[in-house]
Amino acid sequence: MKQNYPLQFVIPAFVVLLIFFFIPTIMNFIYAFTNWSAFGKTIDFNGVRNFVDLFRSGTLMRDLRITLVYAILVAIFQNTFGLILAVFLEEDTRLNRFARVMFFVPVIMSALAVGYIWQAVLKSDGALNQILSFFLGRTIDLAWLGNTTWTIVLVAAIHGWKWMGLSMLIFLAGLKTIDPDVLEAASIDGASKSQIFWKIKFPLLAPAFTFNVATSLLGSMNGFDIVQATTAGGPGGSTEILNIFIWRTFGQGLYSQSTTMSLVLFVMVMIIAIPLIIYLRRREAKIL
Repeated sequence: MKQNYPLQFVIPAFVVLLIFFFIPTIMNFIYAFTNWSAFGKTIDFNGVRNFVDLFRSGTLMRDLRITLVYAILVAIFQNTFGLILAVFLEEDTRLNRFARVMFFVPVIMSALAVGYIWQAVLKSDGALNQILSFFLGRTIDLAWLGNTTWTIVLVAAIHGWKWMGLSMLIFLAGLKTIDPDVLEAASIDGASKSQIFWKIKFPLLAPAFTFNVATSLLGSMNGFDIVQATTAGGPGGSTEILNIFIWRTFGQGLYSQSTTMSLVLFVMVMIIAIPLIIYLRRREAKIL
């Protein structure tokens, strides 16, 4: 007799999610409305006092703004780098296959390792300044990560560099799904390579853009390791994204405040994610 076991297959995964995701998330939301800290013996409900104190301080709003700017920059860099690589490595040759693997290596590397490597490269006596000094014939000691205006751009570029291999693969998959007959017909009609790309390939990459933009933007809003390894939130707090602030606050024993920040970050991600995905899906439906 034919038997079906869908529930038995789902239960183990559901138990793991329940223990390690759903329950901690719910408890996090509850603790955001308490006075839980390392300095008190009891945990008491205090309403929205944590939210009021954090918003009054101004630091939370500053870090939310920095987090949003950082996420947008990462999405731009990651998808720009990934799209350029996908276009140049689209042809299925041995050299291109090797290059795809090499550009994907940073994706599987530890983000902390990537951050520390780039921090060593970009410091004032690092590899980049030494290379520039060698070619220019004079000493270069620029503090690449010491500018309060441009450091966040460099760190976002590092983040985008690490994950561009993933975006490259998604864009390559999208390019491979385009019917060759359509491209051949356009070529026969006299369309140039740039016209074929912008008029045919680029619009048909809409599903790939939906995935890449959503994952890069929303994923970088939850970033921590690369920023911590490169600047630790400096200089002057100019790269202090919200997760850095949460980590520092928790380390100070202010547990309820850190959970409150986590809740604020969760709400902000949801507010951005839902309209963004709806817009991208509608755009995709119109094009396709």
